[in-house]
Amino acid sequence: MSGTIFGQKMALKTNLLDDAILNVNIGAEIGLAPKWTLDVPVSINAWNLSHQRKWKHWYVQPGVRRWFCDRFAGHFVGVHAHGGQYNIGGFDGKINMLGTDFRKLKDSRFQGWFAGAGISYGYSWILGKHWNIEAEIGFGWSYTRYDRFECLGCGRKVESGKSHNYVGPTKAAINVVYSF
Repeated sequence: MSGTIFGQKMALKTNLLDDAILNVNIGAEIGLAPKWTLDVPVSINAWNLSHQRKWKHWYVQPGVRRWFCDRFAGHFVGVHAHGGQYNIGGFDGKINMLGTDFRKLKDSRFQGWFAGAGISYGYSWILGKHWNIEAEIGFGWSYTRYDRFECLGCGRKVESGKSHNYVGPTKAAINVVYSF
């Protein structure tokens, strides 16, 4: 009697970086082949912040990973897509990076949607039979369409249907992983 034995077939995870900024998140990862997995994290932030600041959003970021050793252990590379919606403003960004001026968030509110894709690299450390810690960083592109509002509380729309292309970091995660 012979057969192929695969390691874990599925994992649930939470991103501690998202948790730290109060984003409710969960991810599921499913084994596709001995060295391939499908990873699907989702995140939402629906909280009202003080001083009329807004940082509401949801996103999903499905991706495929190629593991160099066994799935759910060691080094991996991946490709991911992402999409979601946002309503953000009232933050003193002080950053102008790769053509995106985050300083505009201080006196304006932006509401819209985004979609894009990227590549990533990561590593997963095995802690025990079912537990791992995983770190991942990704870089990519996002296209967004948005409306801009003059101030945070007045609701006066000053731009409608504007678009922007963002190139830069698209993924950062330190995940606590439970494997089945």
